[in-house]
Amino acid sequence: MAKRLDLEFAFDAAIAQTQKCIETGLVTARGEEARDRLEKLEEELKRERERAVNLGAIDHDWFRQTIRSLVEWLPETELTLIAALGRIVRANPTPGV
Repeated sequence: MAKRLDLEFAFDAAIAQTQKCIETGLVTARGEEARDRLEKLEEELKRERERAVNLGAIDHDWFRQTIRSLVEWLPETELTLIAALGRIVRANPTPGV
């Protein structure tokens, strides 16, 4: 049960950080508005949160793909969002991530 609670809290923190980035008007590393990308990320996080909590594990392929996509456009100065996503994988450590 603790594992699922850890997953819930980790996803909630990542969703909250994504919402904060939306509210502050975060721009991409290229200076473009990031709102659409952040809203898409928020929806993916909500969807994956539900799946992960039900199964008690994250989809590591989804996680890798999400991180790779994020670092392509996220400014290097915005590490809090990456850290929030890192909390998800730390809540459900599995070799190969």
